[in-house]
Amino acid sequence: MKRFGTTMGDQNVEMRPLTKGGILEEEPKETAIPLGAATVQRLSPRSLSPRSLSPRPEEDFMKTVGKFLMCFIGLQTSYLTWGYMQELIMTTEFIPTERTPDGKFPSAAFCVFSNRFLAIIVAVVAVKLRHGSLHAGAPLVAFSPCALSNTLSSWCQYASLKFVSFPVQTVFKSSKIIPVMLMGRLLKGTSYPCKQYIEAALITLGVAVFSVSSKESNRDSETGLTGLLFLLGYITFDSFTSQWQDKVYNKYGKANIDPYQMMLGVNSSAICFTIAGLVVSGDVPVVYEFLSKNPDAFMYNIVTAITSASGQLCIFFTIKEFGPIVFTIIMTTRQMLSICISALIFGHTIGPTSRIGAGLVFGVLFFQVYRKYQARKK
Repeated sequence: MKRFGTTMGDQNVEMRPLTKGGILEEEPKETAIPLGAATVQRLSPRSLSPRSLSPRPEEDFMKTVGKFLMCFIGLQTSYLTWGYMQELIMTTEFIPTERTPDGKFPSAAFCVFSNRFLAIIVAVVAVKLRHGSLHAGAPLVAFSPCALSNTLSSWCQYASLKFVSFPVQTVFKSSKIIPVMLMGRLLKGTSYPCKQYIEAALITLGVAVFSVSSKESNRDSETGLTGLLFLLGYITFDSFTSQWQDKVYNKYGKANIDPYQMMLGVNSSAICFTIAGLVVSGDVPVVYEFLSKNPDAFMYNIVTAITSASGQLCIFFTIKEFGPIVFTIIMTTRQMLSICISALIFGHTIGPTSRIGAGLVFGVLFFQVYRKYQARKK
């Protein structure tokens, strides 16, 4: 039986406070990482009193909540579908061909290429309509590091499944929050309060408990040193990606680079790396032969590419508005939701231990919401 939603969206995030009144806003002087420009209100001359210049906390809070929910729903919808389709492509036994006698899809790199190809088309149209030109807001070389790291993280994720069991991979995916914070400190010198590390550790623990206790690996492969190295590469490259994107926003200005320009810049660089990988590996003729005999596989790739493109738009917008740590929390929670949906569709049982893990994660998230909102009211 196929597992649902085991592939995670590979792009990746710092628990930066949201704009004034935001859900996860840090207390004063605990961190110097803003999450976006504060809401600007148009005021009439009669309303320009000192009191009117300060928006009410309730109004600002609700605007931030609405923006956060939009990011959350967009990411969940895109990547739950994306994960299911990726799993369907890689586990379905299609019609065998001469070069692929087992009938399994022969190239994970082609899946990455199809995602990048459609994402570039969407980004080109969006940037042209919005800005009238195809300027990405920053030199293409500025996007290349995160484009390369994103491509490598995807490759490491697929390669690891040849050497490690599914629960081991799930634990590693659940452990990205702390590496993302460490990468933020390394790349940007960001400092975080101790409580943020504790909350990140509790979220990681909760997701790991939930994931491992809810799923059982159906693979015969055993965990080995090679698989662990691939997983280490995955979380390292994945953490680097979002932090570098955030660094680009900070260097060139969030007002100068919108999510569509980020999408264009990153994917323009990434597709060059992906094409080079396909050519060097010799996958091009193999994939062409396979898709000629299996049009269903081609359609699966199209659906995957569409959900990947929509997911990237949500990723770039979320990182720009809320920072990489918030994004990682959303995506880590998505992993839990994928297991819940899998249980509903395929009849898996979620036991007491799994419920404890879920309660721990959502308990920490709701506590963050409550704590930051109370800090804003003071």
